[in-house]
Amino acid sequence: MTMLTFRDNDLPQDTAPVSPHLPVQGQNRARSELTYLLFNGDEQARVHGAWRNLLSTGEFRHRPGLSPAERVELSYSRLRLVNEAAGSPTDLALDPQRLSALHEWTGVVDGGLCTLASIHYNLFLGSLLEQDADSGGRDLSAFTEMRRTGTFLCTELGHGNDAAALETTAEYDRETGGFILHTPNDRAQKFMPNTSLAGGPKSAVVAARLVIDGEDQGAFLFLTPLSDENGHLPGVHVKQLPDRTGTPVDHCLTRFHMVRLPREALLEAEHGRLDREGLLHSTLGSARKRFLHSIGRVTSGKLCMSAGTLGMSRAALTIAVRHAHSRHISGMKRGERIPLVAHRSHHSRLLDSIATAYAMTLLHREVVSQWVGHTPENRADTERLVAITKGWITWQARAIAIESRERCGAQGLFPVNGISELPLNIEGGITAEGDNLVIWNKAASEMLFGHQMERRRACDEPLAERSLTDLGFLRDLLAEVESDAQRRARSALRQGPAGDPLGRWNEASETALEMVSAHVCREAADAFIAAAARAADPTARSLLEDLCRLFLLRQLDSHTGRLLAEGHLTADHVRAFPDVRNDIIAGLAPHMLSLVDAFDLPAEFLATVPIASGGRIGDEGDMWSTWPRASVSASTAE
Repeated sequence: MTMLTFRDNDLPQDTAPVSPHLPVQGQNRARSELTYLLFNGDEQARVHGAWRNLLSTGEFRHRPGLSPAERVELSYSRLRLVNEAAGSPTDLALDPQRLSALHEWTGVVDGGLCTLASIHYNLFLGSLLEQDADSGGRDLSAFTEMRRTGTFLCTELGHGNDAAALETTAEYDRETGGFILHTPNDRAQKFMPNTSLAGGPKSAVVAARLVIDGEDQGAFLFLTPLSDENGHLPGVHVKQLPDRTGTPVDHCLTRFHMVRLPREALLEAEHGRLDREGLLHSTLGSARKRFLHSIGRVTSGKLCMSAGTLGMSRAALTIAVRHAHSRHISGMKRGERIPLVAHRSHHSRLLDSIATAYAMTLLHREVVSQWVGHTPENRADTERLVAITKGWITWQARAIAIESRERCGAQGLFPVNGISELPLNIEGGITAEGDNLVIWNKAASEMLFGHQMERRRACDEPLAERSLTDLGFLRDLLAEVESDAQRRARSALRQGPAGDPLGRWNEASETALEMVSAHVCREAADAFIAAAARAADPTARSLLEDLCRLFLLRQLDSHTGRLLAEGHLTADHVRAFPDVRNDIIAGLAPHMLSLVDAFDLPAEFLATVPIASGGRIGDEGDMWSTWPRASVSASTAE
């Protein structure tokens, strides 16, 4: 029968079996195969190895009792450890796979570090490397050796999602050939950059409107020193913002008063070059295009934000599932003790989340791959997919983290148990690099007429004989949901009030957003099905297929009425939905530990999380700073 065992401590070993399980050897093979498929296959060590190893070290353990300021300094200290592990920081900044993976692992233990790493490597270093072709080999050693930390100043107090309308100016000074950086009003204060003195001296890439002889040329980026060992530099005014939710970061309001910058401060490439006479030359036709080119690293930032929340949600699930196996409650019979996981009401919610987490992970891998291989011809479509994916993954991550925390009861409220802060840290990812609803609205407007929907594949089998366990059938039903939403949104737009563009969009927007949701879920299903087909181990393949079925049934559940009305489902199909889903959950329940073990969180990390290693706050000898390094595993006994 199946039992749970606890190693290296004296915790009870009375967990009752949930249902028959695979032999240990079979579990290990399947779990290894799942990890291989989830974490970039043969590239796993290169992409994830250095960051996963950091989680195994003492420097990344929970530190109780720190003040917000001390936690900020700890995040900067850990950023330097990341830099040591990076190899070449410039190579890291230009490698979307390793860069997003960095966030996937560090976010698990330090949301502040996840934010700082995204700013320093992606937005700051990445912009210098990609948008600075004419720098003549700018010396970046101060930033790659972390003598100075980089930050990125674009969003203003009065301009968030409409950052193209920013008001900070950088006026060209013909006498010196340099620029005068200035904040003209309160609206133009840079909002929320990490510009305090915490973490040591800093420099920024600042987005400002280039003004030449009084003419606005649009927004460009300018490399600007902010502080040194003695404090902020003249003309740089910084005000610390109040504490926000989640792991603290030194967010500030920042303004500039007539700060003089040298000629080389301007980041130049094909989007804009100044000649010796002060004339701007650009291969791009509009100021908006030049601005979008300047902030191009926001796209890879979306991959980083979604990766960070993805790692957090997988960690939350791992902790919750392990707790569900070790936490025992009264059973149905007098004197009986059973694990939480034995209850369908408990494990079904976690299995739904596991299925979604697998879909999120496999979609993220596919989208990163597409971004790495994009061409000028498909760049716009790929950028849109990155943006949609960021919205979907971060929203799903929040739902998973909240569900997982709740399934841990009161134990989940203690930060030492590794789960309570994750939902709040995920909130930051939802808003960073573009508010989710705004970027989905933009995508919806583009896809309404500019996107060709995938139609269902031809099938000779009568509809009544199609099975709800047929992945191809379920996937095509989701494609039909996507296509139907597009048709209805188009109709609503056309029938909206004439001469009122906003009114017409308001009529169509809700259905258009439904189209975007169905589209990204269908993309996730495609990545899921493809991964299952690649699985060499039959058990791993079977588990992936069942997880994918569970994911698809969940996505389709709210659309069954329309699918029935449009003739894509029969009444018997609709009636069968709950039973099919229940059977899949029953089959997956015995494998829950293996499914989350495949998320590959280091044993050293899990051993220091009490409820992930069989313990509870309040147990005898609960000195959490020296918590015994125990681990939970599924095993079999005859």
